[in-house]
Amino acid sequence: MSNLTIGQVAKITGASIDTIRFYERKKLIAPAFRKESGYRQFHPQIIDKITFIRRAKGLGFTLKEIEELLL
Repeated sequence: MSNLTIGQVAKITGASIDTIRFYERKKLIAPAFRKESGYRQFHPQIIDKITFIRRAKGLGFTLKEIEELLL
């Protein structure tokens, strides 16, 4: 699978584009590679990480606790 756009990641994970940008700003996910056009390109493995974050939030973990789990 090739790199994914933020829209594709949002569709696959069920997370909003704003949520994905937020996770990126909070360093919960690695920063996306940017094409010359400025568009974000995510490695397909990011899907697993975002899915994990969303499931952990659903179980009541805080973002700080999730950050520690990801380390």
